[in-house]
Amino acid sequence: MAKQTAPFQQLDFLYVPSRDMAAELAYLTEVMGGRVVFAVEAMGTRVAAIQLTEDPPLLLLADHLEGERPILVYRVAALSVAMAELEARGWEGQHAFEIPHGRAARFVPPAATASRCTS
Repeated sequence: MAKQTAPFQQLDFLYVPSRDMAAELAYLTEVMGGRVVFAVEAMGTRVAAIQLTEDPPLLLLADHLEGERPILVYRVAALSVAMAELEARGWEGQHAFEIPHGRAARFVPPAATASRCTS
């Protein structure tokens, strides 16, 4: 039997809950040397993207996420194909949702993993 591989291309974002956005942004930029890519406040929610390395992933701080675990956002070539492939392996499908970079879906709820389409 051939080994199955994951449909993920690369880790694009670490989507992390933030309880103190100002303090965490200051630490990540002033102490860790990160660069703020964007910081948005809209509809009662704050999200900021910080670049810590030349290559992905970007760190996304979000004050609206519940819990302590980050959501890992992986790139996939085609979201519907990846969802169908993983459903065939036993993943329990969930609804897709939009992020600024495209459609996404949570693939592994215990590990809080999401993936997005490249198109």
